[in-house]
Amino acid sequence: MIRFALICARGHDFDAWFGSGDSYDEQVEARAVVCPYCGSAEVKKAPMAPAVRKGRSALAEALAPREGNKTYALLKNLRAHLKANAEHVGPAFPEEARKMHYGETEARSIYGEASLEEAKALREEGIPAVPLPPLPEEHN
Repeated sequence: MIRFALICARGHDFDAWFGSGDSYDEQVEARAVVCPYCGSAEVKKAPMAPAVRKGRSALAEALAPREGNKTYALLKNLRAHLKANAEHVGPAFPEEARKMHYGETEARSIYGEASLEEAKALREEGIPAVPLPPLPEEHN
């Protein structure tokens, strides 16, 4: 995983995680990366210094719950919003997403689980789905 500091066309700074630099490029080109503050899909990398860490993984450190951690707070709030406003379909997520995409069922907000292969297949079919990394307290 790699974290990029990003900035939208309106000047909002935020961080996002990607599987690779190529994954970032693909998602930006597909306009799948949006500003969490204003929803703009016009984003680019912001200047940032490299981070080298020992011990804990960089992902665990970046998402660790602590005062002022914007990434953690954003993901926690997004998860809470999903739980309150979307239907949990569990492992049926890829199937339900396809049914909505192809008009077989009414569109609605859903969330659930998908394997890496299933998520890639959804992306290749042009079906919008956004993976969320697990938060540290989910493993405690």
